[in-house]
Amino acid sequence: MKKQQMFEGKKNFILDMDGTFYLGNRLLEGSLEFLDKLKEAGHDFLFFTNNSSQSPQVYINKLKRMGCPIGSDKIITSGMVTTHYLKKHYGNPRVYLLGTPALEEQFIKDGINLVEDNPDLVVAGFDTTVTYEKLTKACTFIRNGAAFIATHPDFNCPTEDGFIPDCGAICAFITASTGVTPKYLGKPYTETLEFVLDHLNCTKDEVIFVGDRLYTDIAIGVNHGVTSILVLSGETKLEDVEKSDVKPDIIVDRLVDIVNYL
Repeated sequence: MKKQQMFEGKKNFILDMDGTFYLGNRLLEGSLEFLDKLKEAGHDFLFFTNNSSQSPQVYINKLKRMGCPIGSDKIITSGMVTTHYLKKHYGNPRVYLLGTPALEEQFIKDGINLVEDNPDLVVAGFDTTVTYEKLTKACTFIRNGAAFIATHPDFNCPTEDGFIPDCGAICAFITASTGVTPKYLGKPYTETLEFVLDHLNCTKDEVIFVGDRLYTDIAIGVNHGVTSILVLSGETKLEDVEKSDVKPDIIVDRLVDIVNYL
């Protein structure tokens, strides 16, 4: 199949953010041009970030400052997937959250009962405010029988100055101490694909996942028979693809280079 044919019937490009559309606080060259060309070609887009350290509104404000104003319907975070999953599968659980104030605010807004003692669940996010005390409490609760859930599996978050530890690294600490591996959500897991398709009211044959990480952005496509495009502007390098069993359908240097296939 020619690469151009992969776009036939595709309505929505599911775009990763950090490392794909921007890097830290810097908009990647050509990102806004890509959105314009996408629209001209009759396609639409949705931002999806595994980064659960901020609320959707924070990302909306950030994108607006970068010259990309969007509505709330254009962004999904792994935090949103997580609160939906908790309510669907646990009803109204008592939750101890390892998360930033922004994530705590989002959980409360979504009706999640956050507690400091005797939780039913421990949920770990990308907590840039994590402390040893928080980690100790989480480990104790898990040893005492609380279920362990994580918003996403990413080990590192790309920044303009390099990589910083992400949710997966925090969970690795907890797993090393307790022997318990969390139920991961976010990309590349089925719960996220289902959430995206429900949000867009479309089928998996109508979407393309675009991102810079093989084990999340690309794996969600590979694992579920969905077209995927890898950009080399973030975490993954070309030599990483050669060593990996997870292979994208298309590889480009930057987001804007996808325009060549439209």
